[in-house]
Amino acid sequence: MSRPSEILAELAQREIRIWKEGDRLRLSGPRDRMTAELRADLASHKAALLALLASPAPAGAPPDSGAAARGWRIAGVVPPDGDQPASIAWRADGLPAGAGRVPVDAAARAEIDSLAARLRANPLPVPSLRAGDFDLPACRALMERARHSLDEGPGFAVIDRLDLARMGRDEATSVYWILLAMLARPVAQKWDGTMIREVVDLGRPSLRAVDTTDDMNFHTDNSFNLCPPEYVGLLCLQKSRSGGVSRIVSFATVHDALRRRSPDLLARLYGDFVFDRQNEHPPGDTPVVRRPIFATREGRLCARMSRFHVRHGYARCGAEVDAEGEAAMEAMETVMNEPGVGLDLAFEPGQIQILDNRRIGHKRTRYSDWPEPERKRRLVRMWLRDAGRPFYNG
Repeated sequence: MSRPSEILAELAQREIRIWKEGDRLRLSGPRDRMTAELRADLASHKAALLALLASPAPAGAPPDSGAAARGWRIAGVVPPDGDQPASIAWRADGLPAGAGRVPVDAAARAEIDSLAARLRANPLPVPSLRAGDFDLPACRALMERARHSLDEGPGFAVIDRLDLARMGRDEATSVYWILLAMLARPVAQKWDGTMIREVVDLGRPSLRAVDTTDDMNFHTDNSFNLCPPEYVGLLCLQKSRSGGVSRIVSFATVHDALRRRSPDLLARLYGDFVFDRQNEHPPGDTPVVRRPIFATREGRLCARMSRFHVRHGYARCGAEVDAEGEAAMEAMETVMNEPGVGLDLAFEPGQIQILDNRRIGHKRTRYSDWPEPERKRRLVRMWLRDAGRPFYNG
């Protein structure tokens, strides 16, 4: 083994984390996976490795040979059936500054300016816009970098950012739609076919915390659907006066912690829970679905999580969550809220936050809004999914 990148790749394969601490290399992982040859290579290439570990990866770059250096690792997730799918685990206190950030470069910005002008001159309803109708090579490269961060990196990307001073909110929303359609197909967010949704405080009590200024617990979007979105996008048009911070967690990190601490409770999370469907279904259809919180699909860990909808689902059936199921969700919640696990992302106008809805849980802190209606916190949400049909239920 002659190159530092090959050494990092070997360490990542063996689930051994490496990081720089001053002028020393630090390692963490299974001791039986460290060989004499690896130790010799580490000693021989110490200076080069220290230099490599001191340099963060380019925004959105895939976690290939340098994954361990970049604050995440390939985690062996072991569900009860014994399979070992690979998922990417990270903790906020191990991520480099700017992880997941995908800057809008000059070429993409020029294309976006031209696109916004064309849309202004040729208005169409947003859901009728198709990315394939526009020649946008720089924007496609931009979104490919975002895809790398979503699929091969930490599972989230922040497009930074649309210049709202150069376009109105309508044009920004249309540009946002076209950009995200380059990742996957937009799908309905309600049973009635609503394709795009503003997230704003409605100024009245609501069972849906997203329509209020209340804080929200960790969840995945549309956890109660037959076919939840694969990706969730949020465009910030106006930020709140204070609060409203988005916090995200890696489900692989949560899974690994539960495997070490409470394997029996982890096994329960692979069993079915009852989710309330929030009346988003045809008349006469079943008001609940039964699905596990953790599952594996195509060799990777997937999750659907909403403690609120689970409790309401059981209540709809005239039952309570079983004691083991309640304990399993509590254990999961405990890990997600531990210091250093979740990453805080504060929205700035023009930024687009995209999450892998199968691998990343998210929540929102309570916020205080501006008194003027035009200054109210306002996000635009999109759901993306290539599986099934674009109908709400897939």
